[in-house]
Amino acid sequence: MTVKDAERTGAPLNRIDRYFKISERGSTVPQELRGGLATFFTMAYIVVLNPLILGTVTDGDGRFLGDLAKPGAAIPLVAAATALVAGVLTLAMGVVGRYPFAMASGLGLNAVVAFSIAGNMSWEDAMGLIVLEGLVITVLVLTGFRVAVFHAIPGELKTAIAVGIGLFIALIGFVDAGFVRRIPGGAGEGTVPLQLGATGSLSGWPTLVFVVGLLLTILLVARKVKGAILIGIVASTVLAVVVEWFAKVGPYNKGPGPDGKPVINPDGWQLGVPKLPGHIAGTPDLRLLGDFSLFGSFERVGVVAALLFVFTVMLADFFDTMGTVVGVGAEAGLLDGEGNLPGVRNVLLVDSIGAAAGGMASVSSNTTYIESAAGVAEGARTGLASVVTGALFLVAVFFAPMVSVVPFEAATPALVVVGFLMITQIKNIDFSNYDVAIPAFLTIVLMPFSYSITVGIGAGFISYVAIKAARRRFSEIYPLMWLIAALFVIYFAMDPVKKLLGVG
Repeated sequence: MTVKDAERTGAPLNRIDRYFKISERGSTVPQELRGGLATFFTMAYIVVLNPLILGTVTDGDGRFLGDLAKPGAAIPLVAAATALVAGVLTLAMGVVGRYPFAMASGLGLNAVVAFSIAGNMSWEDAMGLIVLEGLVITVLVLTGFRVAVFHAIPGELKTAIAVGIGLFIALIGFVDAGFVRRIPGGAGEGTVPLQLGATGSLSGWPTLVFVVGLLLTILLVARKVKGAILIGIVASTVLAVVVEWFAKVGPYNKGPGPDGKPVINPDGWQLGVPKLPGHIAGTPDLRLLGDFSLFGSFERVGVVAALLFVFTVMLADFFDTMGTVVGVGAEAGLLDGEGNLPGVRNVLLVDSIGAAAGGMASVSSNTTYIESAAGVAEGARTGLASVVTGALFLVAVFFAPMVSVVPFEAATPALVVVGFLMITQIKNIDFSNYDVAIPAFLTIVLMPFSYSITVGIGAGFISYVAIKAARRRFSEIYPLMWLIAALFVIYFAMDPVKKLLGVG
């Protein structure tokens, strides 16, 4: 059978095609390769950003990760471990899950570990809590509970989750590029907490790179050019390198000044400076692997406090992944008639193990990334795309300096365009039915407004159960939805619960 015959009939070409169901899902190997590359480039920033979050904060004993005392010394260690774990888990997601989902250290979750947990104990103890959280979620998958929760969510709420993630991912793109910024000093200085650019208007070469990249990607997508998103990322990166070469823009944060406060260059690059590194490869230091204490936190802060930490991280991890799987799966057309992902158990199992693996490697809980939608927008429909993304992360373990060449401003136009593509699913929600329309609305708007997938899902679930109960439509509520709503009530009321229990 020829390639053209296989593409026309949907028949598998070879074992790889059969295993990943490439033809069955209407994809091709070139599409999967482009999708894997696009996903990698849109989430490779985590190799740079995760070390800046975890590698620059001291624990309760005043130590940096790796038992280091010098500020910044832990950054290369965290970068290498971040890329390694992301690579292994994304490969596992591709081979076992067989879907185009990529994994890496979860943003938001790593901040909770760095700023809320580690300060109360040692880094080893904090990472031990993440391992425990991952093991608990893994048990929930193996017992069928996590899959049951996935199936209990009403179809239109699943659509709302996908739409909310679309808005959220677009906002992430605008904020990470510096096109939309937080007003310095908080909302008190203006009527809104966000503004256009650094001063209410656009300025600086990095912003120009973002705008050009966004317009280019939009035009390519509108013309249905194959590889549009990947072309946009590569072209924007080349433009960024040229701009930095001539203009010498420098980073947004230039480091501490004489007074110890950071020196800010408002027109600088938001994270990585796009310039060719002095060296492109090196031998990674992987000493952080296995540097955790499973139950040390219980001795350090007490059983109740440790369990509350585990519960908080677990609930966020649990539903962040669920939202991502629903949103990206819907965009790829991979969900069935009831809004479920066939074979989702394997996806959730790899994701759950990823949480524990992240703790074992001291890089925080690893989770499925919403940036996987960039690969889907390039045509990825199978785990082969994840194999490509995972392989690139493994290469990044040795070539981390090259990863930093792609700045936020070059990668984030893809997120904005992908956000648009995901939002188009809103047409499947019946807004004349308030029983589901109001929960859907809360789900959609609170994801970007609160900068959290979990918050949006929680508000939607609680309001759905409350409205159905108030209208005495109890038969329409899955029993598990009562439990989930109750857990989210506890999640939102965590501070009062801690005070009630006397936990700091």
